Amino acid sequence: MKEIYIQEIAHRLEVKPWQVENCERLFEEGATIPFISRYRKEKTGGLDDVAVAEIRHLTDVFSEMEKRKETILGTIGQAGALTDDLRRRIETSVDAREIEDLYLPFRPKRRTRATVAKEAGLEPLADLMYNVSTADPAREAEKYVGEKVPSADDALAGARDIIAERISETASVRETLRSIFKTRRIVSKATRKASSPEAQKYKGYFECSEPLSRIAPHRLLAMLRAENEGYITIRIDADPEKCGNKIYYDFCQERRYPAKPLALQIREAIDDAYGRLLEPSISNEVIREAKEKADIESIRVFGENLRQLLLAPPVGQKRILAIDPGFRTGCKVVCLDEQGNLLHNETIYPHPPANEKIQSIKAVSSMIEKYGVEVIAIGSGTAGRETEDFIKRVPLPQGTKVYMVSEDGASIYSASETGREEFPDYDVTVRGAVSIGRRLMDPLAELVKIDPKSLGVGQYQHDVDQNLLKEKLDNTVESCVNSVGVNLNTASPYLLSYVSGIGPALAGNIVGYRTEHGAYRSRQDLLKVKRLGDKAFEQCAGFLRIPGAENPLDNSAVHPECYHIVERMAADLNVSTRELVGNASLCSGIRAEKYVEGEFGLPTINDIINELKKPGRDPRENAREFSFAEDIHTIEDLVTGMELPGIVTNITAFGAFVDIGIKQNGLVHISKMGVKGLSDPSKVLKLHQQIKVRVLDVDTDRQRISLQLIK
Repeated sequence: MKEIYIQEIAHRLEVKPWQVENCERLFEEGATIPFISRYRKEKTGGLDDVAVAEIRHLTDVFSEMEKRKETILGTIGQAGALTDDLRRRIETSVDAREIEDLYLPFRPKRRTRATVAKEAGLEPLADLMYNVSTADPAREAEKYVGEKVPSADDALAGARDIIAERISETASVRETLRSIFKTRRIVSKATRKASSPEAQKYKGYFECSEPLSRIAPHRLLAMLRAENEGYITIRIDADPEKCGNKIYYDFCQERRYPAKPLALQIREAIDDAYGRLLEPSISNEVIREAKEKADIESIRVFGENLRQLLLAPPVGQKRILAIDPGFRTGCKVVCLDEQGNLLHNETIYPHPPANEKIQSIKAVSSMIEKYGVEVIAIGSGTAGRETEDFIKRVPLPQGTKVYMVSEDGASIYSASETGREEFPDYDVTVRGAVSIGRRLMDPLAELVKIDPKSLGVGQYQHDVDQNLLKEKLDNTVESCVNSVGVNLNTASPYLLSYVSGIGPALAGNIVGYRTEHGAYRSRQDLLKVKRLGDKAFEQCAGFLRIPGAENPLDNSAVHPECYHIVERMAADLNVSTRELVGNASLCSGIRAEKYVEGEFGLPTINDIINELKKPGRDPRENAREFSFAEDIHTIEDLVTGMELPGIVTNITAFGAFVDIGIKQNGLVHISKMGVKGLSDPSKVLKLHQQIKVRVLDVDTDRQRISLQLIK
């Protein structure tokens, strides 16, 4: 990569150029983001996976920019218009917008008014006027009257069209207008279609005016969606006269002040250029740039929410009874063993219209006893609260815990190809209940099977840049999977596919080998897997765990390339490797600097020592039980001032949505979180966090609930 790009990435991310250069070299060698951030800290200066991912993203952006430059230079060169200065400006630019501005005059374009004027032979007249080489353009125009140009006025009009297009394609003019537009307000106005019932959700944007530089990302995205659906129009409130004056003043500064007849012609061309060409183009461009920033912020929020969701506390390997609640169609009940395998399924009808409460209680009690159920998972959707109330009437064995589990995405999984592959002999209702139980057991392992956009934790996820969104979500899932680690002998191919260096094809081969040859005994067995070579092994081995392996390091985050260092540590302490692993007291006596060697510096050695103290430690917290207020079931039960328990279900730029046990989630606005000047709700709240809130306002007509965070 060119030095100008390395310097620009370093500047944007506030890191050192050598960190960027080393990351880029590792990317070229086939290293993944998790591997680089975890096992190559000496080369990155300790950059975390987020920073490495940003470097990877910008590396790709500038690679595409370099390809674009080659195309542009080739096109301009073929036209015979490539000067040394223009080449230099394009080659040294790191601004895509500037590059396109420089290319604009030479870009192949459709037939325009200027094209027609040139075909009529009026470009020499336009040149004279543009270069201030005539004091009397009307007299000069008479020379061009002929078959294609009926009159001098027509000649002047054609010349103005050519000048207007030139002005609209002048990089300095476009940049000046961008600077002006960015300081202005974005204004919306309702259309006739806004009177429809469907448009009322956008009512707050029917007559709206906000500074473009300060509009909240979620508000801009909402306005753009409303415009796209035809309910409002949007414009930037730049003053045409002032903008025209600025362009005219700059034009005259670059040239001597033209005589009045010419001045009038130039001003008319400028006004035409602004109204017909520049204003629509720059307005759209500035709004698009603002949207790009809004996209980035919304995608950041989505990524953070997804991270919290994937790293939600698991209950671990327990025998689970999972229920997908329903009224008329009944509650689908499944029993799962400690590995999540389906042992039994049936349907009970404890709710109206059937009201088979006694039979349902007997059925649940029988399943709990027969299958040794330790934990009950209840889906949080329709009939979820009612099913929770029903389960409380069942005489549960001491120690049996009950959890409400988010159903978001469960129906997507149950109808997916993945769901059909796992349970080809069962219908979608059974698959949905299994998903609810498994996501309680291990949220990460189950949720990786579902498109993140279906998990209900995004903000305008369908409106943002889909390529950027996918990149962010894929990076987030990969980061979460590798930070937790994966059990090589129990992981599904869907979970394995997110492990560093593996992917879907190798994941299938790994599971296939396990099925054919039995459980893996060591990480080295991976090299026997079809098409899993040394490079893939290097990238994935440290993130895979083998509980009970002969070498205890195979169940830790210590990479096989560093096993010899641990063996030296153990030998120096006169203990075996097995005695050292997990012995925090022994590990505390190790002097890290003694084991620095080659490319393994202090950061790696310290990571090894910390891992030896608590090998294979799961960074996730333990799951906690939760209960909603027993007397609150509908929005009509709410009263201003009530204090209620709740669970955070979604975090946005403007606040957090909280489930308080009824159909509608309440909103804790960012201003009601108790932190003055707070700009990011995720600094205060986390997804699925159990909190206490106060009811501030209840709007039953609009089904909206305003809440205040208490704790």
